[in-house]
Amino acid sequence: MKIKNIFLSATILASTVIANAQELPYQEPPKEIKEIALAKLSPIIDFSEDYKWMLQLERAPYYSVSELAQPELRLAGIRINPETFSESRQRGYVGVTLVNMETKLERVIEGFPDQSIILNINWSPQSDKIIFFVKEGDGVYLYQCITTESKVVKLSNRKINACFGTSLFWVNNNEILTLAIPENIGNAPVGSTVPQGALVQENSGKAQAARTYQDLLKNKFDESLFDYYFTSEIIKINNQGSLSTGIKGVITSVSLSPNKELLLVEKTHKPYSYIVPISNFPTTLSVTDINGKLIKTIAEIPLIITAMGYDTTSPYPRNFGWRPDKPATLFWTEAQDNGDPKKNKTEYADIIYQQTFPFTDVKKEVVKTKLRSYGVQWGNDSLALITESSAATRLVKTSCFKPGSDKDPVPLFEFSRDDNYNNPGRPHVVKNQYDKYVLYTNKKNNQLLLLSDGASPEGNMPYLSLYDITKKKNTILWRCKAPYYETISRIKDPVKLEIITARQSITEPVNFFIRQIKSNKVKQLTNFPNPYPSMKGVSKEQIRYKREDGVDLTATVYLPAGYSKEKDGRLPVIMWAYPREYKSASDAAQVRGSKYTFTSISYGSPIFWVKKGYCVMDNVEMPIVGGNGVEPNDNFTEQLVMNAEAAAKVIHEMGVGDTSRLAVGGHSYGAFMTANLLVHTNLFKAGIARSGAYNRTLTPFGFQAETRTYWQAPEVYYAMSPFMYADKLNGALLLIHGELDNNSGTFPIQSERFFQALKGHGATVRYVVLPLESHGYSAKENILHMLYETDSWLEKYVK
Repeated sequence: MKIKNIFLSATILASTVIANAQELPYQEPPKEIKEIALAKLSPIIDFSEDYKWMLQLERAPYYSVSELAQPELRLAGIRINPETFSESRQRGYVGVTLVNMETKLERVIEGFPDQSIILNINWSPQSDKIIFFVKEGDGVYLYQCITTESKVVKLSNRKINACFGTSLFWVNNNEILTLAIPENIGNAPVGSTVPQGALVQENSGKAQAARTYQDLLKNKFDESLFDYYFTSEIIKINNQGSLSTGIKGVITSVSLSPNKELLLVEKTHKPYSYIVPISNFPTTLSVTDINGKLIKTIAEIPLIITAMGYDTTSPYPRNFGWRPDKPATLFWTEAQDNGDPKKNKTEYADIIYQQTFPFTDVKKEVVKTKLRSYGVQWGNDSLALITESSAATRLVKTSCFKPGSDKDPVPLFEFSRDDNYNNPGRPHVVKNQYDKYVLYTNKKNNQLLLLSDGASPEGNMPYLSLYDITKKKNTILWRCKAPYYETISRIKDPVKLEIITARQSITEPVNFFIRQIKSNKVKQLTNFPNPYPSMKGVSKEQIRYKREDGVDLTATVYLPAGYSKEKDGRLPVIMWAYPREYKSASDAAQVRGSKYTFTSISYGSPIFWVKKGYCVMDNVEMPIVGGNGVEPNDNFTEQLVMNAEAAAKVIHEMGVGDTSRLAVGGHSYGAFMTANLLVHTNLFKAGIARSGAYNRTLTPFGFQAETRTYWQAPEVYYAMSPFMYADKLNGALLLIHGELDNNSGTFPIQSERFFQALKGHGATVRYVVLPLESHGYSAKENILHMLYETDSWLEKYVK
């Protein structure tokens, strides 16, 4: 293919101001859509470790725009509220009900400050206390509730530093460790509006490709703000109050040893970077005692700007942690190929090492993997599991081994990451004598309990199985049955085979049950009502069909309540999808999801429009298949068009869809798909593209699963960019984007420049910027306005 001027986007107007733009007062969608969008959802459920108690956590409503407009700092890839030293845009919870699981007696927990938000909870080891991280107007504090009472009390007046999220560790049932804002921290730095010099970046001839990150540090003032807000200290809180351990700094992670005597502390430090986020900053890992005394510095990791590509990783030691089955033994992973398998061919990709307190002995090899290691699941001295994977081939392999043995691991499961049918599930874990999670096995260490999604040609039907390691035989103990979709939430007793499940159906929302598998007894724990009563009677069906080359596809079709083909005829159709890449047609053709799930409607769902008389096709499969030396994206456009044509054909053949009134939509990569379909087909009257990327040259070092750079595959980048075909748009395109999109690759400039290109070629296009929103949308006003814009567009150009 002859490449045109691929960097045309950089010259289409230096200004990002949209010509003829105007501020439109917030609008609301029709009543039937608004009612569903603002429906009160069922609470989130959390169980105590002894299964005597259940918490019902009432979800916080959407933010208001005024809340989003509060001060926010965007530093090193993280967005925080400087008033409260916490991550911004967290929804959290606004109410808590404590339920006795035996008597079902409910008590509302009171005492939380007005207008506060509960960010997180933590049960004590004996399940008799609950710690709440509560965000108030001036900060985050710890509150505690004893299960025999109905009121919380503030544990300490020390403010928590929650800029990295919330962390809490139980030393014993009466003492905890957490991260607090340092005392006497003083006032935040104040920056001058006058530049102190030029900002300079330099590269000394070494290739250092990086993705297009957002919210990075920009100057020395940003660095000072980062140090001020992200610096914390580890404090100990007990019945006598709070006590500092003296451990202070930009602490990115803390973990408590199983014997509760040592801390593994990771701190980041200068020099900081302006091109990568905090996860790549230099770090120091050290071990201290519980009172803050330094035992040993374990590792010094410099700034990391890793090569981009399949299976690349840090060239330095990574994934440090405590072995949960030992009192105080550290383990970590070291890449043998310097983190880049393309440049350095080695027999083994990774080796996992360990070292035991007091960390004076030479490190010992635990296990080595030929593929990239993705984690150990520890059991005991006789059994552990190692999972290794290849992103290039999609292969996932799990083996069992005896820690420290010279014998090679014994393979147990091997399947493609995209092959859900052959995925056996995840092993069940239980707490050991150290209150840490380890593998559940029988006394002979030859049996595991596996929890599986149960993917099959009939859809997902989750099950619990007993896997014999020696015989490599899997015996199903329990499986959900139609017409329900039922997943295992907890295994209450692995010996008695007593489980807690979350069950739903097409007409019933999720509710929780206790099941005794051996006796087949069932006890219902919750009885939450349908949050969408107005959706009663809406039909839902998972359909299967083939595209032109024979690949099997699925979609979920919703039809209005009371709809009749004979009486109502064909309906306008809206398709909603998200493309995915596969290495083989057989994996792409697998059935995903379940036809028995309850329809939960998020703000970004297309299902609202079934209430407006549309036929809605949701989760429309859009596989992009590679294999036999061909990358999936080498034929992206052709396959995308085939997928869309097949979906249009099947809905027409069903007699319910009017393909002369067809719309398509999606979010992020789904928006990218939408734009491509409108420039490469004339199937659609309209498209809804939310927060997408449309010019792949603005993400030149890879995107999605594409790891080739623009310079390695310029024809692919060109062919996949709808921006390059702005003169070919068919139908009417609605572009929506959050003003502060923080997702790598989907900066608002993607929509701004695409709109300008379309406008310049006389296309029918509208560009809506949602104030203060990021990649996902948060504010009630913005969400309702987004639904209004979508509804108006569909009514005008489709219906």
